[in-house]
Amino acid sequence: MGPHYQHLYDMLSKVDGYIYPNEIDLNWSILIVLYPYITGLVAGAFILASLERVFKVKVLKPTYTIALLSALAFLLVATMPLISHLGKPLRFFEIMITPHFTSAMAIFGFIYIWYLMVVLLLEIWFDYRRDLVLWSQEKKGIMKRVYKILTLGVTDISPKALKWDDRLGYAITVIGIPSAFLLHGYVGFIFGSVKANPWWSTVLMPVIFIFSAMVSGIALVMFIFMMVNYIRKKLIDMNCLDAIAKFLLVALILDFALEGLDQVHRIYEAEESFQILDLLVKGKLTYTLFLFQWGLGMLVPILILGYLQMFKSNARLRRILYLITSLLVLIGIFFMRWNVVIGGQLFSKSFYGFTAFKLKLIGTEGIGMASIWIILPFLILLFLFWLLSPWKRHPEEGGS
Repeated sequence: MGPHYQHLYDMLSKVDGYIYPNEIDLNWSILIVLYPYITGLVAGAFILASLERVFKVKVLKPTYTIALLSALAFLLVATMPLISHLGKPLRFFEIMITPHFTSAMAIFGFIYIWYLMVVLLLEIWFDYRRDLVLWSQEKKGIMKRVYKILTLGVTDISPKALKWDDRLGYAITVIGIPSAFLLHGYVGFIFGSVKANPWWSTVLMPVIFIFSAMVSGIALVMFIFMMVNYIRKKLIDMNCLDAIAKFLLVALILDFALEGLDQVHRIYEAEESFQILDLLVKGKLTYTLFLFQWGLGMLVPILILGYLQMFKSNARLRRILYLITSLLVLIGIFFMRWNVVIGGQLFSKSFYGFTAFKLKLIGTEGIGMASIWIILPFLILLFLFWLLSPWKRHPEEGGS
């Protein structure tokens, strides 16, 4: 068999039924799966932080700074999967210097910059400004200069100045809540507005993305909060952990209800694409949708958290179950993104065929590159914990 026929055979081996020639290879791979996944973690972590700052849920105070720094660490990496996916990644900045207001991705660039520069960085700066000034006075050597630079020359820590810091930080957090919804809801809009694809074209897509972002972000903060206390050999505040679990349970139930409503709507409407979507769900997405996304990622965590809310267990058992639940939720939301991005490309626009997708190990679209963009935010977070340590902050005057 010659190389031409071998290539043709390899292509046809991916095909089931009738598909168009340009649908054999998937344009969007695992890197585009990571893009909405990471932005969802950012939005969810910020929303959890806002519960303490804006809605005065004081029991969550131990997680406030952890949630903010986690959101920043993941936001810094959120666009990297997209840039890695580009054929010419060094040209990524052109989306910002040549604005095109009819392009969904170009508008997302401005939303990203707004959320990073105006919302998240400013809130962290106002929250840490007093500590940065004091650290710049206490530290020696290069770290003294680093903290002095981070103060941006604003060294007034009088009660009046700190009161303004708190007011401005509060205002930014209030602005940040709809901004967080906009950040990830817009990702859902990008998929939901692709009307040529019936798997994505649903008005509930942005809403589902927002609630799944809340679920994943809360689970991320729960996981990091537990790991940080374990590494530091500190006793975990179980009241705080139980409160996170309650919010996670509520978010899970709402997310599950919305996704169920979306599926019921598809079944009831039963458009011309329904038969191919039914085959997709019962075939190529059987395990990733029913087992990983809905089973292990939603139903099992809901049952575990519901059990812990109804029956009081000892602290050690709760910690173990909370850790397992957070990991299951993070895995489940990842497969939700997988089913949206990959699943939406597996069937043909002809509605008469499927293509296959095989995940590579190496290469720009492989597991190796994806692993880098998953691990990097945690490394950035470790650096932020060292630079802006939540555990070495100075107590407020008059506080404990």
